[in-house]
Amino acid sequence: MFENYEQFLEELEMKLKNYFEFHSDYICCKEGCSKCCEVGDYPFSFLEMNYLMHGFMKLDKKTQNIIREKIQKLKQKDTGKHFFYECPFLINNRCSVYKYRGIICRTFGLAYFISKKSDKGEPYVKLPECVKQGLNYSKVYKNGEVQVEPIKENLDTPNIINSDLAKKYNLDFGDIQSMLYWFD
Repeated sequence: MFENYEQFLEELEMKLKNYFEFHSDYICCKEGCSKCCEVGDYPFSFLEMNYLMHGFMKLDKKTQNIIREKIQKLKQKDTGKHFFYECPFLINNRCSVYKYRGIICRTFGLAYFISKKSDKGEPYVKLPECVKQGLNYSKVYKNGEVQVEPIKENLDTPNIINSDLAKKYNLDFGDIQSMLYWFD
């Protein structure tokens, strides 16, 4: 069912691995750090969410129940648009569905150009939020700017799901929305 998507992810992961290695001097990501999973709105496409739930169904019942309870609590707190929350799949600072995580999770941590232009006509650089916590790129972050050449590819989810790589595998990602809104 997910054969093409998994092949797509394999190629995407190879590309991302090279980017992470290229910027390894500026990246602090390591097992046990979950800053990227603690506050966000986690945009997921329909395909990504189905794949994530495929992984969820492989979890033991106890873990599934913990996640369900977290989702219910979050839905009660939801304030509407731009609601930021801890990922419900984060348990003890670890992703319980790591293999099945979304594109946003796979690209988080990198500094890269996005297509929007600043007032000066220059492309914006998207930085991981953890730069403000002294983590990724903080060694080269001065006066609101990163002092190193960012990745020259827009790694935002909409850009990746509309990329030539996604087209190569003939993938239909469907709509994108905050992960939490996929749960009714």
